[in-house]
Amino acid sequence: MERIITYAKALSEAIDMCMAKDDKVYIMGLGVPDPSGFFGTTIGLQEKYGKMRAMDMPTSENGMTGVAIGSALTGMRPIMAHHRMEFALLATEQIINQAANWHYMFGGKSSMPLVIRMFIGRGWGQGPQHSQSLQAMFAHIPGLKVIMPATPYDAKGLMVSAIEDNNPVIFLEHRWLHTITGKVPEAIYRIPIGKANIARSGSDVTIVAFSYMVIEALFAANILMKLGIDAEVIDMRSIRPLDADAVLESVKKTGHLVVADQAWKTGGIAGEIIAIACEEAFGFLKAKPVRLTLPDFPSPSTPGLTRYYHPRAINIINSVLKMLGKNEKTEEELDIVQKSPLDIPNKEFKGPF
Repeated sequence: MERIITYAKALSEAIDMCMAKDDKVYIMGLGVPDPSGFFGTTIGLQEKYGKMRAMDMPTSENGMTGVAIGSALTGMRPIMAHHRMEFALLATEQIINQAANWHYMFGGKSSMPLVIRMFIGRGWGQGPQHSQSLQAMFAHIPGLKVIMPATPYDAKGLMVSAIEDNNPVIFLEHRWLHTITGKVPEAIYRIPIGKANIARSGSDVTIVAFSYMVIEALFAANILMKLGIDAEVIDMRSIRPLDADAVLESVKKTGHLVVADQAWKTGGIAGEIIAIACEEAFGFLKAKPVRLTLPDFPSPSTPGLTRYYHPRAINIINSVLKMLGKNEKTEEELDIVQKSPLDIPNKEFKGPF
């Protein structure tokens, strides 16, 4: 049976179901038992499973990641949660040098069933040290899987797959997604890691997007349809492994490619997608591909700078129009002006802090 629930509730169900099914699964993080419960994703887990399986942790990200790695090597299946991606940077040696390499170094005889949740994206003026999207950095590392679900359905199915995977998975959640809603089955289910989803079929242009940018891309596609342009939106779901076949199949159909990723341009995954398209489908391209990313500057804190920093639907729309030789539009012309500050998704959304 499917119901309409939030992204946060979908994640909570996935974790709860996996903990109920396998007593080796446990979750820890700074604030797991707090009333906010990681955007509502861990509320009630400690009451249900006890402090040894849903635990708070000291502010010692490197040390506690070592604990998680050690427990995974002995057969446990830890989920480690960080309120911000930046907190996990303190444990990069553990993640990159240890967790990512064990399976390879021991000839496939040693497993590392570890999920590390990290929250990414802008919000509330948190600025350069608390709102970065560093997914490309982790995707660069062999031995790590990096997934970025954009919908409640995918959040639940991919979380189950991540927990059941026998090697380390970086699970990235944009903080603006936890309140969105969608249809989610009550039963446990799995989505294969590394398989993209065609979020919207189209014939004129391919828009490849990740995480929250899928929401912006779908909004842009609806506006483009009113302008007579049929856009296909591909929700990549993961960036390691990367579903290149889905991108290539779409580009061969449309001949046009826009990649939207809320991360920096230089060395980013948007450039990787475009490189694949140019290497494998160059003859099908009717115009040069476009990547929509953050500019190569630290994330701003002020509303004024925020307005010009983050890619949005209007940027996707105008990139497509320009690519197709049409006149660009203003937000006023399209009647899509956002009156609230662009660092806040909507007035009801407050976040945990």
